[in-house]
Amino acid sequence: MKISHLCLGVAISALLNPLGTFAQALFVNDLLGGNIYSYTTSGARSTFAAGVGNPAALVFDSAGDLYESDITSGNITEYKTNGATSVIGNVGEAFGMAFDGAGNLFVSSQTGGDIVKFSTNGTSSVFASGLGYLRGLAFNSAGDLFVADDIGGNIYELTPGGSSSTFATGIGNPSGLAFNSGGDLFVASENGAIYSYTPGGIRSTFASGLNAPWDLAFNSAGNLFESDNGYGYPGEANIYEYTPGGVQSTFATGLYDPNGLAFQGLALPVPEPSAYAIYGMGLGVVALAVSYRRRRI
Repeated sequence: MKISHLCLGVAISALLNPLGTFAQALFVNDLLGGNIYSYTTSGARSTFAAGVGNPAALVFDSAGDLYESDITSGNITEYKTNGATSVIGNVGEAFGMAFDGAGNLFVSSQTGGDIVKFSTNGTSSVFASGLGYLRGLAFNSAGDLFVADDIGGNIYELTPGGSSSTFATGIGNPSGLAFNSGGDLFVASENGAIYSYTPGGIRSTFASGLNAPWDLAFNSAGNLFESDNGYGYPGEANIYEYTPGGVQSTFATGLYDPNGLAFQGLALPVPEPSAYAIYGMGLGVVALAVSYRRRRI
């Protein structure tokens, strides 16, 4: 079995820290300001890219390259770890992106309600169409794709073959989606709430009384991050962090119009593994290395 350098790095990092929490940079776009920022775990901000139009969705691939959708130009831009950038395609207004376990990129386009698939060989195709005013995308552990229909108030579930079914209805303007390690789906409602759904579709309110939640992302510790929009007023938007129990704290303030969130450093298939699973993988890698050395001796 081939073990990627990324998986090996994750395993060793987890081994050095038994809690499974290690440095992850949070990337946040500023749609109206035209910037992409990165935050350290302590909240220190730096500018990753400036003057990039109107960036919306963000996602990392398994190699650590960042992908960004510009809703003005319609371009999907790849930022490589070596600093090179390239446009891989154009899909119109895209507010959601997600990678499947095989490394294919899926993009939700509000143009025609399409989901466009970019295969690993560079070709693109329409995976699904006519689904509504699409926002966030997220894959569950079974490889099914979930997509938010903002105006329709629905969450659709699509099988790897493209068959669609309605997973949830009656949500006020759903936007960002994210799965936790237990397989529960979290949904950001622009009406001011974050909902969680069990795999069986049972809904509960995780957080309420917010301004306008847009996107969601989990870090390696299982904490949920949410971009709370300031309705386009400079300096009035925040990034909130939630513990698994729902305790809220302010991670970042003074943003203009944050939308997409993405963590760098844990580019593994969703849902994110638990700290114990990563820790176990680290022990397994070390045990393999020790065993190999003994055989060499």
